[in-house]
Amino acid sequence: MKTTEMRSDCPISSSLDIFGDKWSLLIVRDLMLHKSRTYGDFTKSAEKIATNILANRLQLLEDNGIIIKLPYPGNKVKGLYRLSPKGVDLIPVLIEIALWGGKNIPDTDNSSPFLQEVKRNKTKFLKKIMDNLLEEETNIG
Repeated sequence: MKTTEMRSDCPISSSLDIFGDKWSLLIVRDLMLHKSRTYGDFTKSAEKIATNILANRLQLLEDNGIIIKLPYPGNKVKGLYRLSPKGVDLIPVLIEIALWGGKNIPDTDNSSPFLQEVKRNKTKFLKKIMDNLLEEETNIG
């Protein structure tokens, strides 16, 4: 596994070296909400990521152990992306960012089903989604 060169030994700075751009956490979000995705699935997201940036971010996340690329069943060219256990560990961070954005940024969609579930019981939601993703990883790994 190739790792990213870090600017300093600060954990915040080093983390941002891996996923501090505006696309990487959206890839993690999509994998969190949709379990596994193909390259083509990511290109259809509302944010309209450019294909060259998508390829770069997928490689960066894979090189740093955040995501895993698996062979797509029945297609040797296509890949299937999933969160690794290290990537699943990012889910609480994403939830906190989503809650912060819903509270502090006007005109954001605060009514998505997953956010409503988080607001009802964040601890239960985190346990359920993280356990499900880790169970899938165990079943394929």
